[in-house]
Amino acid sequence: MTNIQDMTGRTILIAGATSGMGHSTAVAAAAAGANLILLGRNADRMSDVVAQIAEMGPGRVDAILADAADAPALSQALAGHADLLAGVDTLVNFIGINIARRSFDELSQDSWSGMIDANLNAAFNLAKVVVPVLRDRGGGLLINISSTAARRPDPSGAAYQATKAGVMAMTHAIMEEEWQNGIRATVILPGMTDTPLLEKRPSPPTPDMRARALQPQDVADACMFVMRLPPRAHVPELTIQPSKR
Repeated sequence: MTNIQDMTGRTILIAGATSGMGHSTAVAAAAAGANLILLGRNADRMSDVVAQIAEMGPGRVDAILADAADAPALSQALAGHADLLAGVDTLVNFIGINIARRSFDELSQDSWSGMIDANLNAAFNLAKVVVPVLRDRGGGLLINISSTAARRPDPSGAAYQATKAGVMAMTHAIMEEEWQNGIRATVILPGMTDTPLLEKRPSPPTPDMRARALQPQDVADACMFVMRLPPRAHVPELTIQPSKR
């Protein structure tokens, strides 16, 4: 039987850890004994998550407040945590937003650029920080959360689909370039998930839609599956979607 605390000694950086899928994954990883570095922008929510996880078990939990979409601000926030970052063996990036005025006709230059910053540039900025750390360690794992919208058209909007496709492509490119350095890169594509992102839809989700959606824990379980694999095994891409749609 597998020990539930089978990630003891691992150090996992979770970006976007204060709500939804990121929060569920942080709780699951803490329950498995991992040390966590949580990155997010909301101080109040971060304080609550850290307090919850600190009560769970033997692993260490640290928090970094930063906007990953702002490269200079991210670098400044991380500058005082060099020792912590040196121990990171896994990055899981959940950062992503959508907007209500999402149709192509409604997009402006500002809203388009804002989506690129939040969804794509944040993933790039985090990878630029963590990939050299993993390379220096002789290997590690990078997981980016994209969306099924990256693979097929849906009503999520042109900017969301374009940025999530970019996250997917970047993740595959990192794997292509870095596998010889022991780095594995995985992109996970969830379908509709009952997270605060649903509230950004032009029309509020109905109770029936929420009942059919994935739950954050489902995506957390997918992340845990990938993180528990031995270094010899690589999952390039994993799609998880509601069974009723």
